[in-house]
Amino acid sequence: MKFAVIGGTGLIGSQVVKNLNAAGHEAVPHSQSTGVNVISGQGLDEAVAGADVVVNLTNSPTFDEASPAFFQTSMNNLLAAARKGGVGHFVILSIVGVDQVPELDYYRAKALQEDILAAGPIPYSIVRATQFMEFMDAVLSWTADGDTVRLPATPIQPIAAKDVAGAVAEVAAGAPLNGIRNIGGPEIFSLDELGRITLSHRSDSRTVVTDPTAGMFALVKGDVLTDKDAHLAPTRYADWLS
Repeated sequence: MKFAVIGGTGLIGSQVVKNLNAAGHEAVPHSQSTGVNVISGQGLDEAVAGADVVVNLTNSPTFDEASPAFFQTSMNNLLAAARKGGVGHFVILSIVGVDQVPELDYYRAKALQEDILAAGPIPYSIVRATQFMEFMDAVLSWTADGDTVRLPATPIQPIAAKDVAGAVAEVAAGAPLNGIRNIGGPEIFSLDELGRITLSHRSDSRTVVTDPTAGMFALVKGDVLTDKDAHLAPTRYADWLS
């Protein structure tokens, strides 16, 4: 099968392309660097022409109130191009529990992206993942102040990017789900605990202070963990750190 992977040069997209090609498919990465712009629509018709499957891994440049407009415009443009090109399966990557955290602009934006896809004209699949292990450095930086990092005790279930990419490639190569597949890491931590584990492994002397008001994840009041029907990835956090 032929796959057009939009956002195919990023952290997840590049690995999805590699996995699909290794499985004998033809996966072509597209991004702004290859002349494709999901907001202006530049290059979209050419990118999806002849593709059996479109995998959309593009992301909003911001996590604030501007993010819903990004997903609204990009999805409208991509779906129009995919329909014109006769694409038979459209895949996106979303977030576990994305519809449970309306306080976060970015989560509302991703929920909107899901709704647009589900209401669209093309058979689809949504892969919802828990938080990436690779994002832990960013999380630590958000509330760092000198020798202290403040983090809430929000329960999270970190997953390695390589496991996310494997799941996306598997779903993309299969029949459309016309629904959602949830994936997550094999372990659950509180975010402050995960911060301490990370800093200790790196011999970082900063202290993690538990603060229920600190950072983006302080706004998470709902459940952002996988349910009993989710697919659990194999990579444990300690192994990823090593």
